[in-house]
Amino acid sequence: MKRAHVVLVTHPARGARTFARRLVEARLAACVNLVPLASIYRWRGKVEHAREILLVVKTAARHVRELERWVLREHPYECPEFVVLEPRHVAPGYLRWVEEETLGEGSR
Repeated sequence: MKRAHVVLVTHPARGARTFARRLVEARLAACVNLVPLASIYRWRGKVEHAREILLVVKTAARHVRELERWVLREHPYECPEFVVLEPRHVAPGYLRWVEEETLGEGSR
């Protein structure tokens, strides 16, 4: 069964657009939305804050593990966010588009 997933990844504001573009160029994502945000988080016992970009990555379910390996290898953070959301429903036309724009069957 074909499925699409949404993956959330935060990235420093600097370099986020290039990082997102590389994901699409690598065909690991059909689309990446870039949402500016301010984050407050605890890191190594201290409360921190940063300007970040939330990357909302749309990909085919079968590519999630490869996408995760790529993000962990290429991301500037020591411990990058990587949260996978599984939609209950994706419109058939959109799902086809995601499948076509990510690595297709037999394209490897």
